Amino acid sequence: MDVGIIGLGAMGRAMAQNLAAAGHRVVAWNRSATPIDGVKQAVTLSDALQGDAAFTMLSDDAAIRSVLLDPGTLRQARPGLVHIVSSTISVAFARELVRAHAEAGLGYVSAPVLGRPDVAARGELNVLAAGDPPNVSAVRPLLEVVGSRVWDLGAEPPTANAAKIACNMMITMAIEAMAEAVVLAEGYGLGREPFFDLILGTLFGSRSYQVYSGKIAARDYEAGFKAVLGLKDLRLASEAAEGIGRDLPMLDAVRRCMAEAVEAGLGHKDWSIMAGLRVDPSKDP
Repeated sequence: MDVGIIGLGAMGRAMAQNLAAAGHRVVAWNRSATPIDGVKQAVTLSDALQGDAAFTMLSDDAAIRSVLLDPGTLRQARPGLVHIVSSTISVAFARELVRAHAEAGLGYVSAPVLGRPDVAARGELNVLAAGDPPNVSAVRPLLEVVGSRVWDLGAEPPTANAAKIACNMMITMAIEAMAEAVVLAEGYGLGREPFFDLILGTLFGSRSYQVYSGKIAARDYEAGFKAVLGLKDLRLASEAAEGIGRDLPMLDAVRRCMAEAVEAGLGHKDWSIMAGLRVDPSKDP
């Protein structure tokens, strides 16, 4: 298939490489030149929208709006294109994108992903896909290249965005849970390494606990997923909760913790830095 990629950060770059390696003809656009073997660089943004499908992997609502909606770029896409937005965006903006694509006569699939850049590089992301079934079916071969599993979440694209926001919210809750547990365990003489060995071998063996217990144990808070982006996602979760009139107190708590890390000038660190501030308060994380 002829595939466009808009946004070549760590995630978008990995997706482009895997699609090209799978034999698809990939044209990529990025604000700055980012050469990738087997991937053609688009001269203009609209060049990335002239194929069978295009992925967008930009940081947030504002970035997508600035490159696709405000300049009218979406209307320059090839008729019949299916646009796949894999960014973590707000539910409200996802609804706006549904309308914008319908007006432009384009297919639209929300397909945010679960996984860090190393997982993306291996083509093992979990893809949360939602959209009109014919559109999802048309791009499924592409989704199966970038992910180890494609989760079909229904015909309404915003459903996938709500699910992704909820998943990221739960990851931050797991990080905070581990931080508070370490405070107790270490306070009574049990080091974090043997404590994590205990919880991973008994009650909490999931991917999130495995990854972030390792970072907390090693005091390694170098960025994998930046805290500033984590705070953005928690804001999206708060907005989504407000949209259905629900109060989520644990969300409020982890959002405050993440905000403290960002306000302390640590927004460039991995979002597990929120644990670092709690378990190592006398040290500079």
